[in-house]
Amino acid sequence: MFMFSVFTSLLIYFAGVYVFSSKRKHLLMVLLSLEYIVLSLFMLVIVFLIEFDYDYFFSCYFLVFSVCEGALGLSILVSMIRSHGNDFFNSFGLSLC
Repeated sequence: MFMFSVFTSLLIYFAGVYVFSSKRKHLLMVLLSLEYIVLSLFMLVIVFLIEFDYDYFFSCYFLVFSVCEGALGLSILVSMIRSHGNDFFNSFGLSLC
């Protein structure tokens, strides 16, 4: 069961990395793939904490920081849509932000 969980979480992680590297024209897709990667890393952390019988405090800290990362990404998305009208990376120059 341990190896299946590790394999599944690593498969999810590499699928998220593939989407992150291939679908980078929209900011929303980049943010969703980053959340997907964070979710797979959280699953991997939980599996290792269960397997080696550690405390779960690290998983709580990990969830807090991942929620903060998601909120920051959504605020950047909202400000970008308000200022430029869409979430395409090609519609504006990075030097203008």
